[in-house]
Amino acid sequence: MKLMSMDKWGLNTNGMPLGIAGPCSAETEQQMLDTAEGLKHKNIHVFRAGVWKPRTRPNSFEGVGEIGLEWLAKVKKQTKIPVATEVASAEHVRLAIKHGIDVLWIGARTSVNPFAVQEIADALRGSDKIVLVKNPINPDLELWIGAMERINQAGIKKLGAIHRGFSTYEKVNFRNAPKWQIPIELKRRYPDLPIICDPSHIGGSRDLIFEISQTALNLEMHGLMIESHVDPNCALSDAKQQVKPIVAREITEKLLLRNHDLKGKGHLNQLKNLRDQIDELDHILISVFAQRMDRVNDIGKLKKEDNVAVLQSDRWSEILEDRTSLGLKSGMSEIFIKKIFEAIHQESINKQIVIVK
Repeated sequence: MKLMSMDKWGLNTNGMPLGIAGPCSAETEQQMLDTAEGLKHKNIHVFRAGVWKPRTRPNSFEGVGEIGLEWLAKVKKQTKIPVATEVASAEHVRLAIKHGIDVLWIGARTSVNPFAVQEIADALRGSDKIVLVKNPINPDLELWIGAMERINQAGIKKLGAIHRGFSTYEKVNFRNAPKWQIPIELKRRYPDLPIICDPSHIGGSRDLIFEISQTALNLEMHGLMIESHVDPNCALSDAKQQVKPIVAREITEKLLLRNHDLKGKGHLNQLKNLRDQIDELDHILISVFAQRMDRVNDIGKLKKEDNVAVLQSDRWSEILEDRTSLGLKSGMSEIFIKKIFEAIHQESINKQIVIVK
């Protein structure tokens, strides 16, 4: 992807992480103006509000539509703050451009659909807008990248990603599981791509916003999108995850910005030594995994000779229980151990299926 660095987007952040804040939904002109006035702060650089709201169920509040763009334009005029909204169709793009909206974002329910993204990309062709793409609702990195590639191929170079977490059936403390490894892998593949975190949608609760925001900055994300409403308890959508403007400002003030690298020479030497040790241990791990798979192959050959089924559920349950117990005693989390051995077990099954054919 051909990208333009965020410092060339025309947003004056003074070297701070990009701060985007505003209500989940535009509800009234006064609500918008009051919230925007309350968000005036050196750490808030863009005012956001949704005017079209994709809802799970019909007959719920689906946004005020085009008039909300007029309110955003008024906010921009009075506060001198750039404004942002979500677009989900070519018509949305046309209207947003018509009303002078500075930043457009593509939501999670839209980024999952390549046809919809391509329609938006075609409508954006020839414009100079900042476009942010939220991750799809399901944890699919390739789908997320594909959506951004479509926008980029339409000539949009002021392009960024928004990490808003992923829908899951797992029991987690968040509305949307963060699955930090996915944006980390995105950052590894595209180090020049700005990644913004949406702690409001990840947490689903205003009490979790600071903690998630700090984690995002610890992982060197480039900014935050925080939902803020002048009267959050009365919000028409996502009331529980919105904070008052003063709280949004306080959150940005309390966040700790980390250095990119260690500064002290002694610490640099210690870091190199510890990383060398990790490299050596990783090489040992790979060797041990290879030896384990050799034994798996031997077992597969025995099963083939005696016409035995590949999957032995009792044995797998025994392994999982024993290794989880050992991991807990060694100070590792149950989730970590289970994920490792589930991956090992799947690879073992795959190898034996090939052998017994």
